[in-house]
Amino acid sequence: MDFVDELRHFSTHVEKVKDAITTEEATKNALVLPFFKLLGYDIFNPLEFVPEYAADFGVKKDARVDYAIMDEGKPIILIECKSCSEKLAKHSGQLFQYFAATPAKFGILTNGITYDFYTDLNESNKMDIEPFLTFDIFDLDENILPELKRFAKNTLDLDAAKSAASELKYMGKIKELLTTIRTEPSDGFVRYVMGEIYDGRATQKAVEEFRPIIKRGFVQYVNDAISDTLKSAIRGQSEMSSAPAQLAAPEDEEEEVSGDNSIITLEEIEAFAIVKSILRDMIDVDRLTYQHTKDYMVILFDGNSRKRICRFWFGREQKYITTPDENKKPRRHDISTLNDIYKYAEQIREVCSRYI
Repeated sequence: MDFVDELRHFSTHVEKVKDAITTEEATKNALVLPFFKLLGYDIFNPLEFVPEYAADFGVKKDARVDYAIMDEGKPIILIECKSCSEKLAKHSGQLFQYFAATPAKFGILTNGITYDFYTDLNESNKMDIEPFLTFDIFDLDENILPELKRFAKNTLDLDAAKSAASELKYMGKIKELLTTIRTEPSDGFVRYVMGEIYDGRATQKAVEEFRPIIKRGFVQYVNDAISDTLKSAIRGQSEMSSAPAQLAAPEDEEEEVSGDNSIITLEEIEAFAIVKSILRDMIDVDRLTYQHTKDYMVILFDGNSRKRICRFWFGREQKYITTPDENKKPRRHDISTLNDIYKYAEQIREVCSRYI
C-alpha cells in the first residue's frame, strides 16, 4: 500500500472513530500517534519521538510540548495536540512559546483531523503567526499531499521543506488575494483598474457601477485562459503527431487500443498534471513532456521517446495506465478515477529515477 492509499485508509478510520473521542489524550492515542506512525516515525523510540518534551520559557518552568521529533538529540519538529472536538485557531500561541524556547525548525498544531504547519519565515527563531501549510485528513488535496510527504521520515529534508514553506506561504496569499478580487474586489483595486481603462472620475458611484463589471471580467478572463490553454495543447499535440520524430513502437508497450482518441482531452491534461505533482520533489517538472496518439498519451522525460515515464490508456471503458519495467515491458495499472493514479506513485517515481 503506497502513501496515498495509507492516507485514504487512515482517513476512513478517523471518520469512524472521531465521534467516540472526547478528550485530548484520546485524540493523541487514536489519531495523532497513528498519523505520525504512518509518516514513518518510530513513535515508541524516545530517541526519535519524545512525548512531553521540556520546553521551558521565561519564568514558566516545567512547560512541556506534547511531542518532539528528534535528530541527533535535538528537537527539529514540535507537535502540540488538542482534542479533535476543538478548533485550532485559538491555540497557536502556546506552540509559539514552545517554538521560541527550543531549536526546533518546524511546529505542528493538530487536533488529529487538521494539521497546521508553522515555521519562522518572517523572523528567525520566532514562529510565524500563520501556518504555511494546513492539511485536513478528510480533504486529501492532490496539491497538498506532496508537501505533506516532505515531512515523512524517509523523505525529510529540513532545508528543502523550509524553502518549500516560503513558496507555499506566498502561493496561499496569492490565491486568497485572487479569490477576494474575484468575489468582492476592494475599492482600491476597482479604482486601480478604472485608472487604467476609464476616462472619467473614479467617484464612489462610478466605483460601485464598475465593481460587478470587473467581477464578470475577471471570471471571463479565467474561462478564456483555460480555453486558450486547452486549444494550444490540442494544436501542439496535433503538430507533434505529424512531426518526423516517432514514438517508440507500440508493441514495446501494449497491443493497440481500438477507437479514435486523436484529440487530447481535459482528462488527459489533468492526468499529466498529477504525474507532475508526483515527481515535483524529484525533478524540475518542466523536463516532462507528453505526446499523443489516437490510442494513448505518453509522458516523456526530456522529450526523449526512449525515456517513457508512463502511458495513459483512456480510450477503453476500463481506463488504465502503464509503466515500463526495467526491460521496458509494460506493467498495467487499472484506474477508476484520476486520483487512482496516486496509487502508483511509487512505480512512476521508480521509472523516473532511472533517467536522473
